[in-house]
Amino acid sequence: MGTLRDLQFALQLKIEELRQRDTLIDELELELDTKDELIRRLQEELDRYRATVSLPGPSTGSAACPFQTGGSHRSSRKTIICEPIILDPETLSALPHRSCEKSPETQRLIQTALLNNDLLKNLDEEAMDAITAIMHHTTVKEGCCVIQEGSSGAQAYILEEGRLEMTKDGVKLLTIEAGELFGEIALLYNYTHTCSISAQMDSKLWVMDRKSYKTIVIHGGVQRLAQSAELLSRLPFLQSLSEKVIEKMCELMEERHFTDGDCITRQGAAGDSLYIISKGQVKVTEKKPGRDEPRPLSEGQWFGERALWEDYIQTENVIAVGDVTCLVIKIGIFKDIIDGLAFDCHQDEVDSNNSDTESDMDVVSLSSSTLSDFQIICGLAVGEFGHVDLVQLKTNIQRLFAMKVLTKRSIVKSAQREHLIREGRILKEIRCAFIVRLYKMFKDAECLYSLTEACLGGDLSDLLRYKGYLDECSTRFYTACVVEALTFLHCRGVVYRDVKPENVVLDEHGYAKLIGSKCVKNVEAGQRTWTFCGTLGYMSPEVILCKGHSTSSDMWSLGVLVFELLSGRLPFSSSDPEKILTSTIGGIDESDFPKTISKRASSLITELCRSNPAERLGSRRNGAKEIQKHKWFEGFNWHGLCKRTMAPPLIPKVKLPLEIGTCRFYSEDAAEQSTSWEDF
Repeated sequence: MGTLRDLQFALQLKIEELRQRDTLIDELELELDTKDELIRRLQEELDRYRATVSLPGPSTGSAACPFQTGGSHRSSRKTIICEPIILDPETLSALPHRSCEKSPETQRLIQTALLNNDLLKNLDEEAMDAITAIMHHTTVKEGCCVIQEGSSGAQAYILEEGRLEMTKDGVKLLTIEAGELFGEIALLYNYTHTCSISAQMDSKLWVMDRKSYKTIVIHGGVQRLAQSAELLSRLPFLQSLSEKVIEKMCELMEERHFTDGDCITRQGAAGDSLYIISKGQVKVTEKKPGRDEPRPLSEGQWFGERALWEDYIQTENVIAVGDVTCLVIKIGIFKDIIDGLAFDCHQDEVDSNNSDTESDMDVVSLSSSTLSDFQIICGLAVGEFGHVDLVQLKTNIQRLFAMKVLTKRSIVKSAQREHLIREGRILKEIRCAFIVRLYKMFKDAECLYSLTEACLGGDLSDLLRYKGYLDECSTRFYTACVVEALTFLHCRGVVYRDVKPENVVLDEHGYAKLIGSKCVKNVEAGQRTWTFCGTLGYMSPEVILCKGHSTSSDMWSLGVLVFELLSGRLPFSSSDPEKILTSTIGGIDESDFPKTISKRASSLITELCRSNPAERLGSRRNGAKEIQKHKWFEGFNWHGLCKRTMAPPLIPKVKLPLEIGTCRFYSEDAAEQSTSWEDF
């Protein structure tokens, strides 16, 4: 008995010791919270102090334009627009004729190399077979170069025989052995190689070019969408739906793959999705007396439809027989579409809140102006296609504008003509307080001109370089401005495709605005576009994988923007473009969130950066209205933002030249007004 009492006493001592430790931990956590709050307040005080100080450098150097100068940070964040692939009958019919005969061993080698590659392993079986078929072989003699450092490539290679060496600046990096794939980034865009690859012995390679690769992948995606629409239209309970609704469902459906024996739905689980079998066969079983025989379902048939009308518990098991592919749409998404709530932008409200308010006098004076009516004050920036001037009307020197001057020769040389024409056509019709206004377009024999609003407060990348990262209040304000801009564009069927700090500028009042971009494009509801377009680190996975994308890709980029503003870095960053692309495909869940990002902000970022576009915040019911209701924006004055009564976190002090000096004007004889540029 004495031993038992001793044990009980010892146990009580341990319990008391643990209680005291718990109390100590609680006290330390409280002390830590207090210190965190003190740090937050000191940071806010520092931000308020900085807000009274002008940003370093020439403020006028960051006008409302994408023509930026600067160091390596800017050059590594260049917007990429790959040439579009046109799926004309001639191109498609030519693909099978390019097939090259291969032995079974060679076919296995090629497909294994594709499956082992982080960028290409996501290809479906049909695409892999087609790519394997049209790859052609080439031989390289010992000492010859396959890829030259600094050159631009449009081909990827698989080594079948021999050995290659990769070098950079003459220094050996690694050896490429048989069965390895390299150069795959060139399949996505016009990539400048950073390393050289040469043969250490006579070698045999298989080659794939960019145009063929993209033609196969995009054609496969278009076919899958058409097949999905056909399968949906056959379902008896969906035949009353319009073509637009079916297209919207196709856009938001998810393709899932199952292997033999996988349980797709389980008896007793809640039913939450409609499944349509697009390939393969399943068996339906039910654990119930007299129901032992499985019931088969094959391609074109469906299950789970009861969830469309009622909450119910699965009464059957559905098991894959062999490889099975199903089209899946979650019931919440289905109901949004059927009820007409998906992308319900409340157009009148958006128009009234975001419309640009120019005075009648300004509109009249600009509408009657010619190019020679503008006086050049100073240069603002130099870029890829020309430069930007700060200008004013001779008749109204109080108003400042930015004039982009683009040389036709550089536009044609870079094959960007169609993109620039489309940008001008779209922006000319936009009147939004959160998007830089394009007023007029001019042209002469050598140049194109576009007159835009001048936002001289710098862009958010300038602010990030100055501060390192932004506090939550500032980030919330600037993010809200971008949300309003994207809401306006998406309601008009325009996808932006290049959200990033460099493209968000501040006006003289401290409000943020999206600048024009060559990436803007009209995409009808339910449709997709396929161009590899945007900035590495900000592109969504579906853009990288050429699966087709729409306005939901902007939601992904918005999540990345919030992450960078709060942390000062990208969630997907590396000096190696391939690593940026593969980590993006891996998803936001693989990224480490720094302590500067709160739990609510992390929740917003994670919901915006869902790998499945249909599940992203802002991609379903009421579009960006979902973002406004997120907890991170709790208490935020959206009405005050739209009415511009909110105090911005920073009011830039813009320093302009005291003396204009020699008056300079654009050529009066050569210039003529243009509204489309299409005949240049």
